[in-house]
Amino acid sequence: MKTPFTLPLIIIAIMLSSCNPQETHKPNVIIVFIDDEGYGDVGCYGATGFDTPHLDQMASKGMRFTNFYSAQPVCSASRAGIMTGCYPNRVGITGALFPRHTIGINASEYTMAEMFKDQGYATACFGKWHLGWQKEFLPLQHGFDDFVGIPYSNDMWPHSNVTGEPLPPGKGRGDYPELPLIVGNEVSERITSLKDQDKLTTLYTEKAVDFIHRNADHPFFLYVPHTMAHIPLGVSDKFRGKSEQGLYGDVMMEIDWSVGEIMKALEEHNIADNTMVIFTTDNGPWLNYGNHAGSAGGLREGKTTSWEGGQRVPFIVQWPEKIPAGMVCNKLGCAIDLLPTLASITGGELSDNEIDGVDISSLWMGDFTWAPRETMWYYFGKNHLNGVRKGNWKLVLPHTWNSYHTRPGSN
Repeated sequence: MKTPFTLPLIIIAIMLSSCNPQETHKPNVIIVFIDDEGYGDVGCYGATGFDTPHLDQMASKGMRFTNFYSAQPVCSASRAGIMTGCYPNRVGITGALFPRHTIGINASEYTMAEMFKDQGYATACFGKWHLGWQKEFLPLQHGFDDFVGIPYSNDMWPHSNVTGEPLPPGKGRGDYPELPLIVGNEVSERITSLKDQDKLTTLYTEKAVDFIHRNADHPFFLYVPHTMAHIPLGVSDKFRGKSEQGLYGDVMMEIDWSVGEIMKALEEHNIADNTMVIFTTDNGPWLNYGNHAGSAGGLREGKTTSWEGGQRVPFIVQWPEKIPAGMVCNKLGCAIDLLPTLASITGGELSDNEIDGVDISSLWMGDFTWAPRETMWYYFGKNHLNGVRKGNWKLVLPHTWNSYHTRPGSN
Protein backbone atom coordinates (compact mmCIF):
# COMPACT_ATOMS: atom_id res chain seq x y z
CA MET A 1 0.00 0.00 0.00
CA LYS A 2 1.39 3.42 -0.96
CA THR A 3 2.13 5.80 1.90
CA PRO A 4 0.44 9.26 2.07
CA PHE A 5 3.86 10.78 1.31
CA THR A 6 4.41 8.70 -1.86
CA LEU A 7 1.04 9.43 -3.45
CA PRO A 8 1.56 13.23 -3.78
CA LEU A 9 4.94 12.60 -5.38
CA ILE A 10 3.34 10.36 -7.97
CA ILE A 11 0.69 12.98 -8.71
CA ILE A 12 3.36 15.69 -9.10
CA ALA A 13 5.38 13.48 -11.46
CA ILE A 14 2.32 12.86 -13.63
CA MET A 15 1.55 16.58 -13.74
CA LEU A 16 5.12 17.44 -14.74
CA SER A 17 5.20 14.82 -17.47
CA SER A 18 1.97 16.18 -18.94
CA CYS A 19 3.45 19.67 -19.34
CA ASN A 20 5.28 18.54 -22.47
CA PRO A 21 3.80 15.42 -24.09
CA GLN A 22 7.00 14.79 -26.06
CA GLU A 23 9.67 15.52 -23.48
CA THR A 24 10.76 11.86 -23.36
CA HIS A 25 10.25 11.19 -27.07
CA LYS A 26 12.70 11.28 -29.91
CA PRO A 27 12.88 14.69 -31.56
CA ASN A 28 10.47 15.64 -34.31
CA VAL A 29 12.07 16.61 -37.61
CA ILE A 30 10.71 19.12 -40.12
CA ILE A 31 12.38 19.85 -43.47
CA VAL A 32 11.15 22.83 -45.48
CA PHE A 33 12.57 22.45 -48.99
CA ILE A 34 12.13 25.34 -51.43
CA ASP A 35 12.26 25.17 -55.23
CA ASP A 36 14.64 27.40 -57.23
CA GLU A 37 15.45 29.74 -54.35
CA GLY A 38 18.89 31.32 -54.57
CA TYR A 39 21.65 31.72 -51.99
CA GLY A 40 20.77 35.40 -51.64
CA ASP A 41 17.01 34.98 -51.12
CA VAL A 42 16.84 34.98 -47.32
CA GLY A 43 17.31 38.11 -45.22
CA CYS A 44 20.24 36.74 -43.22
CA TYR A 45 21.92 35.77 -46.52
CA GLY A 46 21.56 39.28 -47.92
CA ALA A 47 18.10 39.37 -49.54
CA THR A 48 16.88 42.79 -50.66
CA GLY A 49 13.42 44.00 -51.64
CA PHE A 50 11.56 41.73 -49.24
CA ASP A 51 11.79 40.57 -45.63
CA THR A 52 12.02 37.05 -44.19
CA PRO A 53 11.60 37.62 -40.44
CA HIS A 54 10.73 34.04 -39.52
CA LEU A 55 13.70 32.57 -41.36
CA ASP A 56 15.99 35.21 -39.88
CA GLN A 57 14.68 34.29 -36.45
CA MET A 58 15.40 30.63 -37.20
CA ALA A 59 19.00 31.58 -37.98
CA SER A 60 19.30 33.67 -34.80
CA LYS A 61 18.00 30.76 -32.71
CA GLY A 62 19.93 28.11 -34.60
CA MET A 63 22.73 27.74 -37.12
CA ARG A 64 23.17 28.72 -40.75
CA PHE A 65 25.74 27.32 -43.17
CA THR A 66 27.65 29.38 -45.72
CA ASN A 67 29.02 26.38 -47.68
CA PHE A 68 26.07 24.05 -47.98
CA TYR A 69 25.23 22.39 -51.32
CA SER A 70 22.30 20.72 -53.01
CA ALA A 71 22.94 17.25 -54.39
CA GLN A 72 22.65 18.53 -57.98
CA PRO A 73 21.50 21.88 -59.41
CA VAL A 74 18.19 20.59 -60.79
CA CYS A 75 14.83 19.37 -59.46
CA SER A 76 14.51 15.56 -59.46
CA ALA A 77 18.20 14.88 -58.95
CA SER A 78 18.39 17.13 -55.89
CA ARG A 79 15.34 15.44 -54.37
CA ALA A 80 16.78 12.00 -54.98
CA GLY A 81 19.88 13.12 -53.09
CA ILE A 82 18.06 14.42 -50.03
CA MET A 83 15.81 11.34 -49.78
CA THR A 84 18.48 8.65 -50.27
CA GLY A 85 21.73 10.20 -49.01
CA CYS A 86 23.31 9.48 -52.39
CA TYR A 87 24.69 11.48 -55.24
CA PRO A 88 21.76 11.20 -57.67
CA ASN A 89 23.88 9.38 -60.24
CA ARG A 90 24.18 6.44 -57.88
CA VAL A 91 20.41 5.94 -57.76
CA GLY A 92 19.78 6.52 -61.47
CA ILE A 93 17.92 9.83 -61.28
CA THR A 94 19.39 12.78 -63.13
CA GLY A 95 17.99 16.09 -64.33
CA ALA A 96 14.23 16.58 -64.02
CA LEU A 97 11.58 13.93 -64.60
CA PHE A 98 8.77 14.94 -66.98
CA PRO A 99 5.24 13.57 -67.47
CA ARG A 100 6.55 11.53 -70.40
CA HIS A 101 9.03 9.63 -68.23
CA THR A 102 8.24 6.16 -66.92
CA ILE A 103 10.98 5.94 -64.29
CA GLY A 104 11.15 7.06 -60.67
CA ILE A 105 12.74 6.29 -57.33
CA ASN A 106 13.50 2.59 -57.06
CA ALA A 107 11.77 0.48 -54.42
CA SER A 108 15.17 -0.80 -53.28
CA GLU A 109 16.25 2.65 -52.11
CA TYR A 110 15.94 3.27 -48.38
CA THR A 111 14.48 6.74 -48.04
CA MET A 112 14.67 9.21 -45.20
CA ALA A 113 10.95 8.69 -44.60
CA GLU A 114 11.44 4.93 -44.28
CA MET A 115 14.25 5.49 -41.78
CA PHE A 116 11.90 7.56 -39.63
CA LYS A 117 8.93 5.26 -40.10
CA ASP A 118 11.00 2.29 -38.92
CA GLN A 119 11.51 4.20 -35.67
CA GLY A 120 7.77 4.67 -35.18
CA TYR A 121 7.55 8.23 -36.49
CA ALA A 122 4.44 9.55 -38.22
CA THR A 123 5.53 10.81 -41.65
CA ALA A 124 4.07 13.24 -44.17
CA CYS A 125 4.99 15.02 -47.40
CA PHE A 126 3.12 18.14 -48.51
CA GLY A 127 4.39 19.74 -51.71
CA LYS A 128 6.26 18.88 -54.89
CA TRP A 129 7.51 15.27 -54.97
CA HIS A 130 9.21 14.95 -58.39
CA LEU A 131 10.62 11.45 -57.99
CA GLY A 132 8.22 9.76 -60.39
CA TRP A 133 4.50 10.30 -60.97
CA GLN A 134 3.26 6.73 -61.38
CA LYS A 135 1.76 5.13 -58.26
CA GLU A 136 4.74 2.93 -57.44
CA PHE A 137 6.97 6.01 -57.22
CA LEU A 138 4.71 8.24 -55.11
CA PRO A 139 5.48 9.09 -51.44
CA LEU A 140 3.09 6.59 -49.84
CA GLN A 141 5.10 3.76 -51.39
CA HIS A 142 8.36 5.19 -50.00
CA GLY A 143 7.79 5.71 -46.30
CA PHE A 144 5.23 8.51 -46.03
CA ASP A 145 1.87 8.12 -44.30
CA ASP A 146 0.34 11.24 -45.86
CA PHE A 147 0.88 13.07 -49.15
CA VAL A 148 -0.79 16.09 -50.69
CA GLY A 149 0.96 17.77 -53.59
CA ILE A 150 2.00 17.70 -57.22
CA PRO A 151 4.12 14.92 -58.75
CA TYR A 152 6.46 17.14 -60.78
CA SER A 153 7.26 20.80 -61.51
CA ASN A 154 4.40 23.27 -61.88
CA ASP A 155 5.57 24.36 -65.37
CA MET A 156 4.99 20.84 -66.71
CA TRP A 157 1.46 21.59 -67.92
CA PRO A 158 -0.18 22.62 -71.22
CA HIS A 159 -0.30 26.35 -70.47
CA SER A 160 1.82 29.44 -70.95
CA ASN A 161 3.78 30.22 -67.82
CA VAL A 162 3.32 33.92 -68.55
CA THR A 163 -0.36 34.25 -69.44
CA GLY A 164 -1.78 30.90 -68.34
CA GLU A 165 -3.39 30.45 -71.77
CA PRO A 166 -3.53 26.93 -73.25
CA LEU A 167 -0.64 25.96 -75.51
CA PRO A 168 -1.44 24.51 -78.94
CA PRO A 169 -1.72 20.71 -79.02
CA GLY A 170 0.90 18.83 -80.98
CA LYS A 171 3.73 21.16 -80.01
CA GLY A 172 5.96 20.78 -76.95
CA ARG A 173 4.12 21.00 -73.67
CA GLY A 174 0.81 21.57 -75.41
CA ASP A 175 0.36 17.79 -75.25
CA TYR A 176 1.07 17.54 -71.52
CA PRO A 177 -1.80 16.64 -69.16
CA GLU A 178 -3.25 19.24 -66.83
CA LEU A 179 -1.21 19.49 -63.63
CA PRO A 180 -2.53 16.94 -61.10
CA LEU A 181 -2.96 17.67 -57.40
CA ILE A 182 -2.63 14.31 -55.66
CA VAL A 183 -3.99 13.29 -52.26
CA GLY A 184 -2.48 10.01 -51.12
CA ASN A 185 -2.22 8.05 -54.35
CA GLU A 186 -5.14 9.57 -56.22
CA VAL A 187 -5.62 12.72 -58.28
CA SER A 188 -8.06 14.93 -56.37
CA GLU A 189 -8.23 17.80 -58.87
CA ARG A 190 -6.42 19.41 -61.79
CA ILE A 191 -4.58 22.71 -61.68
CA THR A 192 -5.58 24.46 -64.89
CA SER A 193 -4.81 28.16 -64.33
CA LEU A 194 -2.34 30.55 -62.79
CA LYS A 195 -5.01 31.34 -60.21
CA ASP A 196 -5.03 27.68 -59.19
CA GLN A 197 -1.27 27.88 -58.61
CA ASP A 198 -1.73 30.85 -56.27
CA LYS A 199 -3.20 28.58 -53.59
CA LEU A 200 -0.40 26.02 -53.37
CA THR A 201 1.83 27.57 -50.72
CA THR A 202 -1.11 28.18 -48.40
CA LEU A 203 -2.51 24.70 -49.07
CA TYR A 204 0.75 22.96 -48.14
CA THR A 205 1.08 25.14 -45.05
CA GLU A 206 -2.43 24.32 -43.85
CA LYS A 207 -1.78 20.61 -44.38
CA ALA A 208 1.53 20.83 -42.48
CA VAL A 209 -0.05 22.65 -39.53
CA ASP A 210 -2.92 20.15 -39.40
CA PHE A 211 -0.41 17.27 -39.42
CA ILE A 212 1.39 18.84 -36.44
CA HIS A 213 -1.90 19.23 -34.57
CA ARG A 214 -2.76 15.57 -35.22
CA ASN A 215 0.63 14.19 -34.25
CA ALA A 216 1.81 16.48 -31.45
CA ASP A 217 1.82 13.68 -28.87
CA HIS A 218 4.27 11.38 -30.65
CA PRO A 219 7.36 11.77 -32.88
CA PHE A 220 6.84 12.91 -36.45
CA PHE A 221 8.79 13.65 -39.62
CA LEU A 222 7.31 16.40 -41.78
CA TYR A 223 8.70 17.14 -45.26
CA VAL A 224 7.40 20.31 -46.93
CA PRO A 225 8.92 20.62 -50.44
CA HIS A 226 7.19 23.79 -51.61
CA THR A 227 6.28 24.17 -55.29
CA MET A 228 7.44 27.78 -55.20
CA ALA A 229 9.55 29.66 -56.12
CA HIS A 230 9.59 27.65 -59.38
CA ILE A 231 7.99 29.39 -62.35
CA PRO A 232 5.15 30.07 -62.98
CA LEU A 233 5.11 32.01 -59.73
CA GLY A 234 1.97 31.79 -57.64
CA VAL A 235 1.10 33.70 -54.48
CA SER A 236 -2.05 34.20 -52.43
CA ASP A 237 -3.86 37.53 -52.26
CA LYS A 238 -2.59 38.11 -48.72
CA PHE A 239 0.95 38.60 -50.09
CA ARG A 240 0.43 39.72 -53.67
CA GLY A 241 1.96 43.16 -54.21
CA LYS A 242 3.50 43.29 -50.73
CA SER A 243 7.21 43.33 -51.59
CA GLU A 244 9.43 45.95 -53.22
CA GLN A 245 11.04 43.29 -55.39
CA GLY A 246 7.85 42.26 -57.20
CA LEU A 247 6.11 38.93 -57.60
CA TYR A 248 9.17 36.87 -56.66
CA GLY A 249 9.52 38.84 -53.43
CA ASP A 250 5.82 38.29 -52.70
CA VAL A 251 6.36 34.55 -53.12
CA MET A 252 9.32 34.55 -50.74
CA MET A 253 7.34 36.51 -48.15
CA GLU A 254 4.60 33.87 -48.28
CA ILE A 255 7.16 31.08 -47.90
CA ASP A 256 8.54 32.89 -44.86
CA TRP A 257 4.98 33.16 -43.52
CA SER A 258 4.62 29.41 -44.04
CA VAL A 259 7.66 28.78 -41.85
CA GLY A 260 6.15 31.09 -39.24
CA GLU A 261 2.87 29.16 -39.23
CA ILE A 262 4.72 25.88 -38.72
CA MET A 263 6.71 27.38 -35.84
CA LYS A 264 3.49 28.75 -34.30
CA ALA A 265 1.93 25.27 -34.36
CA LEU A 266 4.94 23.83 -32.55
CA GLU A 267 4.66 26.50 -29.87
CA GLU A 268 0.93 25.87 -29.45
CA HIS A 269 1.65 22.26 -28.53
CA ASN A 270 4.74 23.06 -26.44
CA ILE A 271 6.93 20.87 -28.66
CA ALA A 272 9.20 23.48 -30.25
CA ASP A 273 12.11 22.56 -27.98
CA ASN A 274 11.86 18.94 -29.08
CA THR A 275 11.72 19.69 -32.81
CA MET A 276 14.51 20.13 -35.34
CA VAL A 277 13.49 22.47 -38.14
CA ILE A 278 15.59 22.57 -41.31
CA PHE A 279 15.26 25.06 -44.15
CA THR A 280 17.07 24.70 -47.47
CA THR A 281 16.48 24.66 -51.23
CA ASP A 282 16.88 22.25 -54.12
CA ASN A 283 19.24 24.38 -56.25
CA GLY A 284 20.07 27.96 -57.16
CA PRO A 285 17.82 30.47 -58.94
CA TRP A 286 16.57 29.99 -62.50
CA LEU A 287 18.14 33.23 -63.63
CA ASN A 288 16.84 33.01 -67.19
CA TYR A 289 13.49 34.24 -65.88
CA GLY A 290 14.69 37.70 -64.89
CA ASN A 291 12.71 39.28 -62.06
CA HIS A 292 10.66 36.08 -61.71
CA ALA A 293 13.85 34.43 -60.50
CA GLY A 294 15.77 34.77 -57.28
CA SER A 295 19.31 35.88 -56.51
CA ALA A 296 22.48 33.84 -56.28
CA GLY A 297 23.77 36.38 -53.78
CA GLY A 298 26.85 37.28 -55.79
CA LEU A 299 27.75 33.70 -56.66
CA ARG A 300 28.35 32.75 -60.29
CA GLU A 301 25.44 31.58 -62.49
CA GLY A 302 22.40 29.66 -61.18
CA LYS A 303 20.21 26.59 -61.62
CA THR A 304 21.41 23.81 -63.98
CA THR A 305 25.05 24.87 -63.60
CA SER A 306 27.83 23.50 -61.44
CA TRP A 307 29.11 26.97 -60.64
CA GLU A 308 28.55 28.07 -57.07
CA GLY A 309 25.31 29.91 -57.86
CA GLY A 310 23.78 26.69 -59.11
CA GLN A 311 24.49 24.46 -56.18
CA ARG A 312 25.45 26.45 -53.08
CA VAL A 313 22.21 27.09 -51.21
CA PRO A 314 20.91 28.53 -47.94
CA PHE A 315 20.79 26.07 -45.06
CA ILE A 316 19.38 26.86 -41.62
CA VAL A 317 18.82 24.36 -38.81
CA GLN A 318 17.19 25.10 -35.45
CA TRP A 319 16.87 22.84 -32.42
CA PRO A 320 16.54 24.84 -29.18
CA GLU A 321 19.05 24.05 -26.44
CA LYS A 322 20.76 21.45 -28.66
CA ILE A 323 22.10 23.50 -31.58
CA PRO A 324 23.95 26.64 -30.41
CA ALA A 325 21.96 29.79 -31.14
CA GLY A 326 23.19 32.37 -33.63
CA MET A 327 26.06 30.26 -34.98
CA VAL A 328 27.44 30.48 -38.52
CA CYS A 329 29.17 27.38 -39.88
CA ASN A 330 31.65 27.77 -42.75
CA LYS A 331 32.38 24.04 -43.09
CA LEU A 332 31.19 21.97 -46.05
CA GLY A 333 27.80 20.30 -45.98
CA CYS A 334 25.51 18.76 -48.58
CA ALA A 335 21.88 17.68 -48.78
CA ILE A 336 23.03 14.07 -49.09
CA ASP A 337 24.37 14.39 -45.53
CA LEU A 338 20.92 14.86 -44.02
CA LEU A 339 19.95 11.18 -44.02
CA PRO A 340 23.00 9.88 -42.09
CA THR A 341 23.02 12.95 -39.83
CA LEU A 342 19.38 12.61 -38.84
CA ALA A 343 19.77 8.86 -38.39
CA SER A 344 22.69 9.52 -36.04
CA ILE A 345 20.77 12.08 -33.99
CA THR A 346 17.52 10.14 -33.71
CA GLY A 347 19.03 6.68 -33.30
CA GLY A 348 17.79 5.45 -36.66
CA GLU A 349 19.52 2.73 -38.63
CA LEU A 350 20.63 2.94 -42.23
CA SER A 351 20.19 0.15 -44.73
CA ASP A 352 23.00 -1.82 -46.32
CA ASN A 353 22.78 0.39 -49.41
CA GLU A 354 25.95 2.32 -50.12
CA ILE A 355 25.46 6.05 -49.67
CA ASP A 356 27.62 9.12 -50.19
CA GLY A 357 26.39 11.31 -47.34
CA VAL A 358 28.31 11.70 -44.09
CA ASP A 359 27.21 12.43 -40.54
CA ILE A 360 27.70 16.17 -39.92
CA SER A 361 25.89 16.27 -36.57
CA SER A 362 29.09 17.39 -34.82
CA LEU A 363 28.91 20.63 -36.80
CA TRP A 364 25.28 21.15 -35.84
CA MET A 365 26.27 20.82 -32.19
CA GLY A 366 28.90 23.53 -32.60
CA ASP A 367 32.08 21.47 -32.90
CA PHE A 368 34.00 23.15 -35.73
CA THR A 369 37.37 21.62 -34.86
CA TRP A 370 37.17 19.16 -37.73
CA ALA A 371 35.33 18.76 -41.02
CA PRO A 372 33.22 15.58 -41.44
CA ARG A 373 32.88 16.45 -45.15
CA GLU A 374 36.17 17.30 -46.82
CA THR A 375 35.16 17.11 -50.48
CA MET A 376 32.22 17.96 -52.69
CA TRP A 377 31.71 16.38 -56.13
CA TYR A 378 29.77 18.43 -58.69
CA TYR A 379 27.99 15.90 -60.90
CA PHE A 380 25.54 16.90 -63.59
CA GLY A 381 23.66 15.08 -66.32
CA LYS A 382 23.78 11.32 -66.44
CA ASN A 383 27.23 10.96 -64.95
CA HIS A 384 29.32 13.98 -65.86
CA LEU A 385 31.74 15.24 -63.26
CA ASN A 386 31.97 19.02 -63.70
CA GLY A 387 34.11 19.86 -60.69
CA VAL A 388 35.53 18.89 -57.31
CA ARG A 389 35.89 20.97 -54.17
CA LYS A 390 38.33 20.10 -51.40
CA GLY A 391 38.40 22.51 -48.51
CA ASN A 392 38.56 26.01 -49.96
CA TRP A 393 39.87 24.85 -53.35
CA LYS A 394 37.70 23.99 -56.32
CA LEU A 395 38.83 22.26 -59.51
CA VAL A 396 36.52 23.01 -62.45
CA LEU A 397 36.69 20.37 -65.17
CA PRO A 398 35.96 21.18 -68.85
CA HIS A 399 32.23 21.22 -69.50
CA THR A 400 29.45 23.22 -71.12
CA TRP A 401 26.51 24.84 -69.35
CA ASN A 402 23.42 26.97 -69.95
CA SER A 403 24.24 30.56 -69.04
CA TYR A 404 21.96 33.17 -67.49
CA HIS A 405 22.87 35.35 -70.47
CA THR A 406 20.39 33.39 -72.55
CA ARG A 407 17.00 34.87 -73.42
CA PRO A 408 14.30 34.64 -70.70
CA GLY A 409 11.75 31.91 -71.36
CA SER A 410 8.67 33.00 -73.29
CA ASN A 411 6.38 30.23 -72.01
